[in-house]
Amino acid sequence: MHSSIFVLKYISSLSQLLLITPPFTQLNTPYPATAYLKGFLNTKKIDSFQMDLGIEVILALFSKRGLEQMFAEAGEKGKISSPNAQRIYALREHYEAVIDEVVDFLQGNNHTFARQICSEDFLPEGSRFEQLDDLDWAFGFMGMHDKAKHLATLMLEDLSDFIVESLDPRFGFSRYAESLGRSANSFDALYTALQGAGSFIDEITLKLLSEKLKECTPKLVCFSVPFPGNLYSAFKCAQFIKTNFSQVKIAMGGGFPNTELRSLKDPRVFEFFDFITLDDGELPIELLWAEVNGHQSKEEQKFKRTYRLNNGKVEYLNNALQSDYKQSELGTPDYSDLPLSKYISVIEIANPMHSLWSDGRWNKLTMAHGCYWGKCTFCDVSLDYIKLYEPIAAKMLVDRMEELIAQTGTNGFHFVDEAAPPALMKAVALEILKRKLTLTWWTNIRFEKSFTQDLCYLLKASGCIAVSGGLEVASNRLLALIDKGVSVEQVARVTRNFTQANIMVHAYLMYGYPTQSEQETIDSLEMVRQLFEAGVVQSGFWHQFALTAHSPIGLNPEAFGIVPKTKEITFANNDVDFTDPSGIDHSKFSFGLKKSLFNYMHGTGFDLPLKEWFDFNIPRSTVAPGYIADIIESEVLEFPKDNAKVLWLGVLPEAQKRTKRKKGKVWNTLVLTVHHKRECFDLSLELERGKWLNEQLHQLKINSSKPKTYGELKSDFETRFEDFEFFWHSKPMLTLRDYGLLVV
Repeated sequence: MHSSIFVLKYISSLSQLLLITPPFTQLNTPYPATAYLKGFLNTKKIDSFQMDLGIEVILALFSKRGLEQMFAEAGEKGKISSPNAQRIYALREHYEAVIDEVVDFLQGNNHTFARQICSEDFLPEGSRFEQLDDLDWAFGFMGMHDKAKHLATLMLEDLSDFIVESLDPRFGFSRYAESLGRSANSFDALYTALQGAGSFIDEITLKLLSEKLKECTPKLVCFSVPFPGNLYSAFKCAQFIKTNFSQVKIAMGGGFPNTELRSLKDPRVFEFFDFITLDDGELPIELLWAEVNGHQSKEEQKFKRTYRLNNGKVEYLNNALQSDYKQSELGTPDYSDLPLSKYISVIEIANPMHSLWSDGRWNKLTMAHGCYWGKCTFCDVSLDYIKLYEPIAAKMLVDRMEELIAQTGTNGFHFVDEAAPPALMKAVALEILKRKLTLTWWTNIRFEKSFTQDLCYLLKASGCIAVSGGLEVASNRLLALIDKGVSVEQVARVTRNFTQANIMVHAYLMYGYPTQSEQETIDSLEMVRQLFEAGVVQSGFWHQFALTAHSPIGLNPEAFGIVPKTKEITFANNDVDFTDPSGIDHSKFSFGLKKSLFNYMHGTGFDLPLKEWFDFNIPRSTVAPGYIADIIESEVLEFPKDNAKVLWLGVLPEAQKRTKRKKGKVWNTLVLTVHHKRECFDLSLELERGKWLNEQLHQLKINSSKPKTYGELKSDFETRFEDFEFFWHSKPMLTLRDYGLLVV
């Protein structure tokens, strides 16, 4: 063990290590896995280069030259059959004429071009533009820039439809040949596809890959494969490297192998890859780098969670004694090498949270490794990426944020946690405010009661603009069965707190959970209707329950009343088919649930009976009509805990002593004039209490050297006056609470 660690410290970096994200993930921002790995490799002085092959292919394809080649090949193949494809082909010169300017605009340049895009008869229009009337209603009043983005996006989607019909049916902007990677228990279908001739998209991909390989001359190429829609391209690229750069070793890691390839047996996979690693990739790659560079003898070969082929059989090696690195040891993600200014922001559909995903470039970070809850029965909580919870210290996290702002020029952050911990979110928010940083961030959460109104105000003050969380089935019985640790009532109150702080709320919604009845599905829809009508949830998405092999349900299906359909696993193992003894066809609810949600997101359809969304008979909801409204409006008077911090986020007031006279009585008051961002107001207090409050506000500023707790404030007050709790709920204090006096 000790000799192996000693050797690793002195690995030279005479040759490059190439990190690649294969096509396709997102158009607007890089998938962060390679940036995380490059940041770690920097700490080990291992030279590396990263490439987002997906954005490179998109930029090559959606260019004047790319479209010329695309239309020429489509014309030669003669597969232009539908009226829409024929129209696009007929207008090919118009597409070629504007494509470079449209892409440049979507990259955030040439803002004045928005007026041209929005003018009639400028962009060529295919079938996607037939939705415009409905989408004008769906989006409401749009600014010209956003409307231009949407129109430009429609043009790209028309071209995508043309590619799918005429050149490559597997194409998609955020995925490629996804069906080959989804539920692929056998490698047969993917292996057969890889033996065929490359597609038009493959040709572009492999040309760009070849250029990069000649430039970098790597010894080791590592593909990070996050999703099924990246799998085919990763294999196609690996096949190309094996054929044309046979001296290069190839590894694969990432989200897909971490979840799907834990039962890998098919040796044919290693015709393409030399190594496949599981879970956190830092130590496995460090050891592979040592292996490839000959720094490990055959007798001392050490691997971490790595598959390879040995004597014709798949071998899993996990013999390295080193522990995985702590989060504090991984370094700051490094986005260098990636064409950050070239990513494309699009506005595809009228869903507020989806627009965050696709519009604008975000620096991706993680507050904590794993999930602090780790109990949800539908989730892969048995796997390390969720099971092993390790938060990062707030100061270190904000240090990394500042480093990324300096590196990328972007101050927007998406924390990609399974569920960001409330206590750490609070600590990060305080650290951001102490450093007086101006930035924007959003993340995924659990709707915990810890998210009080004051904490939500604090998060907003630090730059939080949105949260997404799992409401899932919107049924207390099923939420308990899921072990979600929340109730519908709690979700209603927490979403109200976020909304009142002006933080957008997106809810993940689920139907078809084991034992869920039709009545519960309709009652869940009614809960969702009321949440949107009350205005406490602004965005949502329904998905049908899917059984995964590594979830508590997948590991113990009998306890949840379902029967899995087992198959022989030689390749991927995650999604599992199953029989629900209830016999309910949950898929029949899909269209009605999504149609109703689309309307609710845009403030309409609340008065329609639920049966109007479905073309079959449904049970009447048993949820009281004002159920959610009653929960939101009901308030329980609670006093803060003594150890809660008290903060004043506003500017310090101006104090002026005044004398009042009435009916022969004279008394002195202190008037505190408070300037808020949007208005100014006066607070009039008895002189001594006013002096005390003014003094405390100075000490309650976020950068105060002596931050106070509620208990300390109460104790200090009651040494001079009486009944702090009565004072705390007086009109002046309640006014301050509305303008930045927080207890968190």
